[in-house]
Amino acid sequence: MCQQSVEKALKALYTKIYKEIPPKTHSLSYLIDKIGIEEEMSDYFSEIVDKLEPLNIEARYPTYKDEIFELLTKEYCQTIYKQTSELLIWIKSKL
Repeated sequence: MCQQSVEKALKALYTKIYKEIPPKTHSLSYLIDKIGIEEEMSDYFSEIVDKLEPLNIEARYPTYKDEIFELLTKEYCQTIYKQTSELLIWIKSKL
């Protein structure tokens, strides 16, 4: 859900900027590029996007479920949740 919340926030920002429906994509990197905020993002936020990007794809396809479950320890999930919250605050500040 962290990946999806960032995706929706980016699509909201896209809509605000371009006054049109955002592209049908789940790629955070693609949305960031289309919005034009990549250069504004800190390395820290870019690293968070790199962590989140594969989670949506891997969670949707059964062949990746075992791999994703091994990665998603309680500690890792808590870290991802905290970092996602920070990234969302930054994106929302642009709205």
